[in-house]
Amino acid sequence: MKRVKQFGETVEGYNIPVLNEREIRASAGILFLLMFISIMFVAFENYYGVLKSAIVIFLTDFIIRVFVNPKYSPTLIIGKMIVRNQIPEYVGAPQKRFAWMIGVIMSATMFVAIGLLNWDNLITSLFCHTCLWFLFFESAFGICVGCKIYAKVYQEKAQYCPGEVCEIHERHEIQKTSRVQEFIIFSFVAYIFLIVFLFNGYLAS
Repeated sequence: MKRVKQFGETVEGYNIPVLNEREIRASAGILFLLMFISIMFVAFENYYGVLKSAIVIFLTDFIIRVFVNPKYSPTLIIGKMIVRNQIPEYVGAPQKRFAWMIGVIMSATMFVAIGLLNWDNLITSLFCHTCLWFLFFESAFGICVGCKIYAKVYQEKAQYCPGEVCEIHERHEIQKTSRVQEFIIFSFVAYIFLIVFLFNGYLAS
């Protein structure tokens, strides 16, 4: 029973339990896609059935992660299968548990508000879109927002963060952006606004 309920894996060379960040990002991508599609059904069809099912799946998955064992989480298992040929990137388990507890609280709140009470207001919309953004940042950029909150709450530096972002170090030359690159980004944003302004009539028809 002790092994069933453990959180994280013991890996040689790491002094705390760790998890595979590659599996976590794959799982976040799966859940992001599920939540995004369900929210689109609400936005375009005003149909909440898919969203309610997605919330139940989300909540169940995160309860298993936090209160049982991440290795039995269905989406983490699927993520493991998808990235099984990639070298593991280990991340500290304590900050992930804290982040996933935030996920449990948010999804439980959505389950009650949307699934049981059928609320449709600014608060429920805020919760849904916050979850969506958390999943997007995790899957697309490897940024765990909950892990950053963990560091603020416990006033301690998280260990073994993805890409060593917890460590203070100089950026490599390839990571730095030049003035020209910054100008390109500014020009691209201005270009988008210009296209929308000039062709708004054609795009809206």
